[in-house]
Amino acid sequence: MPERICVGAIAGAFGVWGEVRLKSFTSQPNDIAAYGPLWSEDGTRSFTVRLTRPVTGGLGARLSGVDTREAADALKGVTLWADRDRLPSLPDDEFYHTDLIGLSVYDTGGAPIGKVHAIYDHGAGDILEILGPGRRQPLLLPFTRAFVPTVDLSAGRIVADPPEEEGDA
Repeated sequence: MPERICVGAIAGAFGVWGEVRLKSFTSQPNDIAAYGPLWSEDGTRSFTVRLTRPVTGGLGARLSGVDTREAADALKGVTLWADRDRLPSLPDDEFYHTDLIGLSVYDTGGAPIGKVHAIYDHGAGDILEILGPGRRQPLLLPFTRAFVPTVDLSAGRIVADPPEEEGDA
């Protein structure tokens, strides 16, 4: 499991005094400020976060060491990572996306389907993108108990029950 987990991204400058617009990837957006310090993906920079106000498309925030609009603009696109041990424990049926990516996926009969490549959330629930050998297109599978009855992080595998695909028979 990764030592750090991506919890947000800097969407750009907000205002003229170094405030930034943050996109929070946490279930409760304001929680992003509680997991600090937050790190750049490469680990070379760390920031303490003080939320200032809600803004269109995210949260306004002040980051330590960022005092000008130019400095805030230079951080646009930087992802923010929290130490895993600073994040809350999850119930047994909830998972951090980063822990699912790369897991092998098998059907209920034990045949390999592929690996989780990405996870998307468009508002109606998570969708797993599964890539595998012999697939012309990725399999997009709702991350619900009906389609994904088993997630075994310790074994590094997921058991899925995908609907029958066109062309199968």
